[in-house]
Amino acid sequence: MTTPTPFPSPEVVTAVIRHMNTDHADDCRVICQGLGGQAAASAAAMSGMDADGMDFLATVDGAPVAVRVPFAARLVERRQIRAEAARMYREACAALGIAPRPEAS
Repeated sequence: MTTPTPFPSPEVVTAVIRHMNTDHADDCRVICQGLGGQAAASAAAMSGMDADGMDFLATVDGAPVAVRVPFAARLVERRQIRAEAARMYREACAALGIAPRPEAS
């Protein structure tokens, strides 16, 4: 269940989804593997977001699996999205025992 969003328009969420899926597709997979309980995910795409977390559609054994990964705290401003996505990626890498990309550190 999603919660109300603090973002000024639906276009903000659409832009974040597009950016994550275009520029950070592998990060989405890593987040689903390390934080979303889907260690066997072979791919993942962000499908939604609200103030409390990101939603993904992961591919696990060839089948789509919905994955919800909560934020560390409720977001109240648009500018928090990037930092929270980066935190999620770094924590997922740590959980998987892999090194994050240098620019994500």
